Amino acid sequence: MFRILIVEDDKKIRQIVADTLRKWQYEVIEVTEFEHVLNDFTRTQPHLVLLDVNLPLFDGYYWCNQIRSVSKVPIIFLSSRNQNMDVIMAINMGADDYVQKPFDLGVLVAKVSALLRRNYTYQDESLQLTHGQLVFHLSNSTVQVGGQTAELSRNEFIILQTLMRNAGKIVSRDDLMQVLWNDEQFVDDNTLTVNVNRLRRKIAQLGLDEFIGTRKGMGYIIE
Repeated sequence: MFRILIVEDDKKIRQIVADTLRKWQYEVIEVTEFEHVLNDFTRTQPHLVLLDVNLPLFDGYYWCNQIRSVSKVPIIFLSSRNQNMDVIMAINMGADDYVQKPFDLGVLVAKVSALLRRNYTYQDESLQLTHGQLVFHLSNSTVQVGGQTAELSRNEFIILQTLMRNAGKIVSRDDLMQVLWNDEQFVDDNTLTVNVNRLRRKIAQLGLDEFIGTRKGMGYIIE
């Protein structure tokens, strides 16, 4: 079942959209607190995001940028703004589509369905990441090398997903801290080291000793 995250502060619109999508057999998660949308995203790992532009505290463009820093998940903007510049800005920020309010629910469902078909195969190939011998199954939070598998914790899942989606690039410790704990300002920096080391040990036990590299003073990298 595909999972859809709705980030919409108008309760009536949110509930109507959520109810409609559930009738089409989608799993729907509704964001009701808008301070830590990225945390909700990383926790639920949706296959598609419906994102309002006008939100409390930070607008949809901000959260689109935050999500794009860690994921290529399809994003559809929902907005009452109707200027061409709003559409251009949304697409430039990484959105896949822009639906103007008020919208026809049938059209929205069709757009959601089309994006999901385009981005995910029925074999769930897009629900996994691969790099060399390692296969990372996003659907059940496990890593596999050959016939051996290991289960990851929430933090290990987020760290590995961020590094694998940025393979070949250095991901700074600050960026990882932000993705993991952007709602906790006083997390000990050593906590990240502990989580990375645990992840490394799990992967090493599968036979890959140096899968995650360190760049001193810069961050981590999967080459």
